[in-house]
Amino acid sequence: MREMLSTLEASLARMPEEVGETPKAILMISGHWEDDDFAVMSSPRPPMVYDYSNFPPETYEIVYPAPGAPDIAARAADLIRAAGLETHLDPDQGFDHGTFVPAYVMYPDAQVPVFQVAIRHDYDPADHFALGRALAPLREEGVLIVGSGLSYHNLRLMNQEGKIPSAAFDAWLDKTLALPPKERTAALIDWESAPHARTCHAQEDHLVPIFAALGAAEDAKATRVYHDPAVFGAITASSYRFD
Repeated sequence: MREMLSTLEASLARMPEEVGETPKAILMISGHWEDDDFAVMSSPRPPMVYDYSNFPPETYEIVYPAPGAPDIAARAADLIRAAGLETHLDPDQGFDHGTFVPAYVMYPDAQVPVFQVAIRHDYDPADHFALGRALAPLREEGVLIVGSGLSYHNLRLMNQEGKIPSAAFDAWLDKTLALPPKERTAALIDWESAPHARTCHAQEDHLVPIFAALGAAEDAKATRVYHDPAVFGAITASSYRFD
């Protein structure tokens, strides 16, 4: 499994070098934490959330001991409210695997504070872009904003049946992210018109983080930093950095 995902692992490991300087904190928007509003993790020592089942015993013993960022979390909540979006501070939420897995590869020493903002249950693309716009000032304050999801997420078709749909959707995504900012945003909000959209994302929880991440860098160039046409032998997937 690790060998199959080695290209992805390498791309995550390169992120600190690409960022250039150690961030003040990492704000992770994961497809694995949903709420009724854009909740913000505020614990100074977030616990672990093992949000999977039937995994090997050792995967329930993993601890990523990064500190939280309660002061920056409060600042994030203020920005979200100022944008007219509902939020609340959640002192109990911990790191789900959409957060602690990539964070460990990126910063294995766990010295950089990490906190999360929840995606909303309704997955509304425009509102998640608005969330990103609200959080954009944090980028200028030294916070690294990461959208953690997957460009293809249909667990029932992680095989040859997903080969054509994932490749077509990935090609659409790559072409779309190269558009001028206004056209790009409009196309992503209308993502269901993409080829095989609902085959690739029957439920779009793993796509939604890109809306927020891009909303925070709406005028930035998109650079593909990971691409693999044979995940699980057949699936095409990609990741992007917004400079």
